[in-house]
Formats: sequence, structure tokens, C-alpha cells
Amino acid sequence: MLQALGCSCAIESQAVPYSVTWRRRVTLTQGEEAESVPEPHVVIHVPMEDFVYMVHSYKQEQQGCAPDSGPSLISWTHSIVGMSAGRTPALAVVNMEKYFRSQNSQNQKKHRQAVLGKGEGTNKRKRRKEGELLPDVSRVDLEEALVDLQLHTEVQVRFLETWKEFSDYIAMVTKAVAEAPFKHERDQAGFSFYLESEWSGGCKVDRSGKGLIQVWKRQIQQFNRISPEIASAILAAYPSPQLLVQAYRKCSCDRERHTLLADILVRRGEGVTSTSRRVGPELSKRIYLLMTSLDPELSLEATG
Repeated sequence: MLQALGCSCAIESQAVPYSVTWRRRVTLTQGEEAESVPEPHVVIHVPMEDFVYMVHSYKQEQQGCAPDSGPSLISWTHSIVGMSAGRTPALAVVNMEKYFRSQNSQNQKKHRQAVLGKGEGTNKRKRRKEGELLPDVSRVDLEEALVDLQLHTEVQVRFLETWKEFSDYIAMVTKAVAEAPFKHERDQAGFSFYLESEWSGGCKVDRSGKGLIQVWKRQIQQFNRISPEIASAILAAYPSPQLLVQAYRKCSCDRERHTLLADILVRRGEGVTSTSRRVGPELSKRIYLLMTSLDPELSLEATG
């Protein structure tokens, strides 16, 4: 899956067991070879059984008892943060819901045995290891531990049902890590209300008509929340206002005209950083009104 995103991966020894970290290849100066720079993120898989024991230990601490099954979730996470070398850890737990389903099933079985007078039957709760039973942890115990964990460590926990969901989660984080510097650069581009010299100077159009397509693109970009990628996607489908007006005339009803541009696909970036979306019905309708309305007082922002 990571190869399909254009990433390479390797199995290496980590300071924190069961962890996934990221590195980015960057070229610091021209002519030098690219260096591998660590990213400040780490995802740590916590086995469900270990997680249950740590929540149980947290519960015992809250009750004023000494934990009898290892470190609590809070103390363990503090130690993990210290081992993560400045990275921001996120925890991932697989099959937690499976534990709760098993717990509910056993509780129902105990209830039936008690009703039938067989309460002395053997306890067959889910086992961590051979001969070792997992402690009982309720959903309320889990929620309380998670709230305390965030307050003390700011570490997030992601619960996943299957290993396929886990691999999808790793792919999602990989894509987010890859996009992070580009989004940061975009956010630091300056004041959103400041017109750059290219915009304030307008577009030059020569006698042959060269430059008209840029005028058309600028006209579309006058709308709020219209990025250059959206404008380029519309231009690819309708390179001139006349072609778009002709397409409107061929539509059989207003609803069809309103949604004419809605399904145009907008792509941004390349490779692992690429994303896609559609123009959408709201923007499609606003552009239609811009091109066809005869009402000079019509507010396009108020239509939707």
C-alpha cells in the first residue's frame, strides 16, 4: 500500500517496540545528495491485551490501590514520550471492540448460569496468555482513562477493528506527513486579503487573443474559496465563457444548468501528496448565475 503511494519502507529496530516512524529525503543545498531527515511523528501499536492491563492498572490507582498488573496507561505513556526522541506519539489499538464483545458474552453466560443455579461454573474470560485471565475493564473505565491520558500527555489513541484498518490508518498518516510542509508553506504565504503584483496588475491580452484564457481564469477566481486548481479544472472543460454559455443553452432545465459543473474533477498535487475533489453543486450554481443573471443586485454569496 505504501509503495502505491510512492513511498518506500523498511523494517528497522526502533527505540519504542511496535512503532512506525517516518523520514523525509531532502536536499539541503544544490549539488549535494539528498539526506534522510526524521519526521516528528510516531505511531505505536499497543497490543489489545497490554492496553487492557494498563487501563486496569489506571483504574486501581484511581481507587487508591497499588497496581498488580504492571504500569498504568498514564505512567507507561509518559515513559514512551520520553523514549520517542521529541516525536509526537499516537497510539493504535486493534480489536478493542472484540474484547468488549467477548466480555459481554461472558457476562451474559454468567447471568444464565446464576439463574440456572450453576454460578459455580468455571470462569472462561478472554485469556492474555495460557493460564492468565484478562481483567474486567468497562467502557466507562476506558473513557475515564483516555480523558486523563489526554489531559496529562496530550497523546491520542486510535481504536481499529481490523489489521486492514490499521494499514489504512498508517497510509493516511503517511500521506498527511508528506503533505505537511506544503500545507505549512501555503499557510505562510502571506495575508489572504493582500493582492500580489501579478493580480493587481491584471492580465495582458495581445491582438491575437493571447492572454484571454488567463482573463477567464481570473474571472472565475473572483469567487470566495476558488483555488487556482478549481479554476484550471473548469477551464480544461470550458476554455472560454462562450463555450460555457453554449453548454448552458443545451441543458433542458434549470436544475441541469445549476449542476453542469458540479462533477468536474479537481486534482491538486502529484504522487503521494495528490488529492482530488469535485467542484460541487453550490459553486456550480454560483458560476451559472454569474454567467446568466440579469439582476445587478443579485448577491452570489447568498445563493446556494
